[in-house]
Amino acid sequence: MTNELLFQAFEWYLPDDHYHWKRLKASIPEMQELGISKMWLPPAFKGTGSNDVGYGIYDLFDLGEFDQNGTIPTKYGTKEDYLNLINSLNEADIMPIADIVLNHKANGDQKETFYVLKMDPENRQQSLSEPYEIEGWTGFNFPGRKDKYNEFKWHWYHFTGIDYDARHNETGIYMITGDNKGWASQEVVDNEKGNFDYLMFCDIDFKHPEVQEHLREWVKWFLETSDVRGFRLDAIKHIDATFMNHFIRYVRENVAPELFVFGEYWKDSADATNHYLEEVDMQFNLVDVALHMNFFQASKSGNQFNMATLLENTMMQANPEFAITFVDNHDTQSGQALESQVEDWFKPLAYGFIMLRQEGTPCVFYRDYYGYQGEHGQMAFKDTISKLAQLRKKLVYGQQVDYFDHANCIGWTELGNDETNACLAVLMTNGDRGWKHMEVGKLYAGQTFVDYLGNCSEEIIIGEDGWADFIVEPGSIAAWIPKNASI
Repeated sequence: MTNELLFQAFEWYLPDDHYHWKRLKASIPEMQELGISKMWLPPAFKGTGSNDVGYGIYDLFDLGEFDQNGTIPTKYGTKEDYLNLINSLNEADIMPIADIVLNHKANGDQKETFYVLKMDPENRQQSLSEPYEIEGWTGFNFPGRKDKYNEFKWHWYHFTGIDYDARHNETGIYMITGDNKGWASQEVVDNEKGNFDYLMFCDIDFKHPEVQEHLREWVKWFLETSDVRGFRLDAIKHIDATFMNHFIRYVRENVAPELFVFGEYWKDSADATNHYLEEVDMQFNLVDVALHMNFFQASKSGNQFNMATLLENTMMQANPEFAITFVDNHDTQSGQALESQVEDWFKPLAYGFIMLRQEGTPCVFYRDYYGYQGEHGQMAFKDTISKLAQLRKKLVYGQQVDYFDHANCIGWTELGNDETNACLAVLMTNGDRGWKHMEVGKLYAGQTFVDYLGNCSEEIIIGEDGWADFIVEPGSIAAWIPKNASI
């Protein structure tokens, strides 16, 4: 079986040209050549306007079809463009993954009156007021859609909280009061800030039976309409884990039995991610935030970071079969809420670490592959990532042996299987030029090895015992393979 490789097919600063679905469709042959098996698409639902990246969700039933919030297409294009892209991906045997944003709704159509408690932003368990009446934009009627596909209307009692009091023109965190209202319990959402149920906009109340039934209706419609084969779940540490457990089980039992799912649970702790996986009965994968943060710290620390600790506290180490490994994404890039962008010099090392190892499913970020010009710009790593992808496709199999025995220079070998007919020796350093004595096996005795990435110009001869001293240039990565290997 060929190794999986996921591609995040967007970044935050894409142009608002309504052309991205067509752009991605044109890239499919290149993605096939790269070895991409799954493509994570940006949110396809109508947001707050034509420039919404997709996380200011307004209408889950509008895929760029109706004139709402000043636009028919989303930032990325029309419904027709989206469905054409998905169809082409399926034909190319690349799994289309939809980014699903369930936590909140934005840009309500009408104001409603209800009672709230104003909460301490740093401790959402602590109220700053007695209950009082406000007006909020919690009425969602979707007049541009005119009840097509679904007639459900959202009202204040379908939400747990908002961040704007329209009556008094004040911002804050307002918890809606009433029968069976309040935040989700601390057992089922993250406990940061006392209770992290509330994130932004109108926060959906997943305890409400009408909400639960409506989302079951929506997901059935969406999967039957779009033919996507996977979900990326946004902001799940803010969503009732019990609901999410039941929701994904419902989807798999009633709509899409083979649906691939991974979630964004933004905690850099193996204990926290393990606990969440148990809460959802190990039904889906999670992004490995701890590994990303290790990459970020390593990139900022130069040769002071202990490279032998890269795997510590990560999902890649603790739960590799559930880990989606990544270097950067749309949230971590410069100027964004979770800004923690890995420095350029370290990105080849980080991508080598996730793509040339067997643990986890690595994700390539659009911006890292293509680069970006202008404000918040960065260089492209297309050539390096393409070479790593070829190595992953052909050689990352069989026994994996680690040589994490030095603070600056670490390595490992992929000894292959009956189908690979070759092996791989990887070395990386955040310090000076380094070397490491590693074994590839007597099968390769006397053979010449070269660095496929082209960072080292020397050639290495394997000793009679199957061992050799492999080298790596300062602050870089080397991937040694037999000179006669077919890649």
